[in-house]
Amino acid sequence: MKHRTLVALLLLATCTACQKKAEGQTVAVVNDEEITSSQLNAELANANIPETADKKAVTNRILQGLIDRRLLAEQARKDGIDKSPDFISRQQKLNEELLIGMLANRSMDTSKLPSDAEIAAFQAKQPQAFANREVWKLEQLQYDTPTDKAVQQRIAGTKTLPELAALLTSARIPFQRGNNQLVTSVIPSELYPQLARLAPGEPFIVPAGNKSVASAIASREPSPLTGPNARTEAVNAMRRQTSTTALQQRLKELRTAAKIEYKEGFAPPAKQ
Repeated sequence: MKHRTLVALLLLATCTACQKKAEGQTVAVVNDEEITSSQLNAELANANIPETADKKAVTNRILQGLIDRRLLAEQARKDGIDKSPDFISRQQKLNEELLIGMLANRSMDTSKLPSDAEIAAFQAKQPQAFANREVWKLEQLQYDTPTDKAVQQRIAGTKTLPELAALLTSARIPFQRGNNQLVTSVIPSELYPQLARLAPGEPFIVPAGNKSVASAIASREPSPLTGPNARTEAVNAMRRQTSTTALQQRLKELRTAAKIEYKEGFAPPAKQ
């Protein structure tokens, strides 16, 4: 009898010790699963909270969102969703993308800072992102990309949006009008000179899946990026560029060293 009582007391003590409490670095416990202060702080860091916001109220709102997420994720696991092939495939992709992103960040963090001369040369090669940066107001037409090659050639030959609209109407291709704006810093340096030389109102066309968007520059507003802000942006861009090049070289080495086998019919075509 005494032995059974002792065992019961030990089990009770063990269960009590296993119960997690919201204290120390743990800000909440959801069905015995902890939410730590570091997890909460990570969520807050990604929330882009305005300086004027009530920090306590925002923190509480973010924490409640974390709790809701845990509860729904727990329910999904109870429903067996985490065992489904679709979930496993998506989870693997997300994990791989996260690992690659962190690998790229590590490469960027360890790269040496460029010299003043290198920064100046980089800015000179990217005038659309620095000294000559502009904000373009765009008039646009969005339409289904035609499969007829002859119609595609006629579209490519149009010189104004009204001319393009008339062509689309005659070809019975529906379209939508819209407006947008474009900061020239996002334009690739090899493409910028071609767009900058367009005649007023002349459209440039960008495919987007089975759609195409034709844009004409309605106005150009100078918005140069200079001084310390330009230097910071240039350094960050150069380090990203260096990191990308390093990763591409590392990938090339990994492919050379790897043993890759394909099922018949899935191998890439042989290089000529």
